[in-house]
Amino acid sequence: MQAFIFDMDGVIIDSEPIHNKVVKEVLLENNIVVDDEEFNKLIGMTSTSVFSYFIDKHHLPYTPEEMTNNHMNFFKKYIVDHNLKPIDGICPLLEQLQKENIPLAIASSSPLNVIEFVVKTFNIDKYFKFLISGEDILHSKPAPDIYLKTAKKLQVNPKDCVVLEDSKNGSIAAKDAGMYCIGFANPNSGNQDLSRADIIIKQISDINITQLP
Repeated sequence: MQAFIFDMDGVIIDSEPIHNKVVKEVLLENNIVVDDEEFNKLIGMTSTSVFSYFIDKHHLPYTPEEMTNNHMNFFKKYIVDHNLKPIDGICPLLEQLQKENIPLAIASSSPLNVIEFVVKTFNIDKYFKFLISGEDILHSKPAPDIYLKTAKKLQVNPKDCVVLEDSKNGSIAAKDAGMYCIGFANPNSGNQDLSRADIIIKQISDINITQLP
């Protein structure tokens, strides 16, 4: 292992229920009901891609950018209002990896301003060498683009990177990039198929960095 790459939503911050709630509320205002099964299939994709999907499917009178901006403003306010903290085990893991001088990065489908907001609010920005967002790539997860770009930024061969992911789309992206993938079975991320991951964990503290390739 020459680098460790984190997804953010559902890995660093337990945000999938928030995203789920906000998207459903927006759609409900337009008399559209979305079940969890449909929503769970979209986890890991960029907000713009998610909203584009619903706009196209239901012919909504908005642009993806409008819906994304409103969504992210609410999301940031929610983090502050509810004093959210990193998912249990994340801070000790960051400390362990830093002590081993392993370069760290975030590769998230969220917009860069949201990633920056989260890591600064959680006071963990000091750990990360790069923050790569869905805005930096053409094709969102499950395409491998974001992980390949992150490896290039880190100047590390993809096969020497370890990824921590919580979604089907994210784990497919990591594996198709040629990386080792740890699948985090976060119950708040829905019933995700993590079968492409190399190992699956139920809590972050299950990660033993000495046993990673």
